[in-house]
Amino acid sequence: MTGPNGLGDLMRDPEEAIRRMDDWAAGFAAKAERYQAAQAETERLRLTATSSDGAVSVTVGADGTVNELTFTNKVKSFPLEELSRQILTTMRRAQAGIADKVAGVMAEQLGDEDRETRGALLDSLRGRFPDPDEPDEQPPPAEPGPVPPSPAGGAAVPPSPTTPQASPSPRRRGIPDDEDNNPW
Repeated sequence: MTGPNGLGDLMRDPEEAIRRMDDWAAGFAAKAERYQAAQAETERLRLTATSSDGAVSVTVGADGTVNELTFTNKVKSFPLEELSRQILTTMRRAQAGIADKVAGVMAEQLGDEDRETRGALLDSLRGRFPDPDEPDEQPPPAEPGPVPPSPAGGAAVPPSPTTPQASPSPRRRGIPDDEDNNPW
């Protein structure tokens, strides 16, 4: 590492080394300021949804928590089950917009910086707050595989789905299993 721009050059020119470290530190400080601004703006986000009949309105923050819940007089005639359903449905519709709003804040504050981090955060938000109007993507049920022939030449009988599985051997008390201490 004594070639061009390597450590050898820095050792020969301490002033250049100090300048590079100052630039590096200033870059981190500017990045921290951008992230703090993005966090502050995200914390101020509010998303509101209203039920289709206008009876229920729910406002949520960027973390999905309900900040405001309002009703019109229409709800006085609702059965409790209907009121509960409308509250939850309206809350989920408000929460479904969180990822897009946060994405807008991040694009404005951070530009193209840290695409992987942004992608992971937004994927997490989309997973936590899916669009309630879109159908869940369920994988098709797996078809059973072919039944292998029995060793005696007759037709094999597939194992019963209720066949009991072998139970794990009991653990001794007082000796923790490695999995007991795993926080993940």
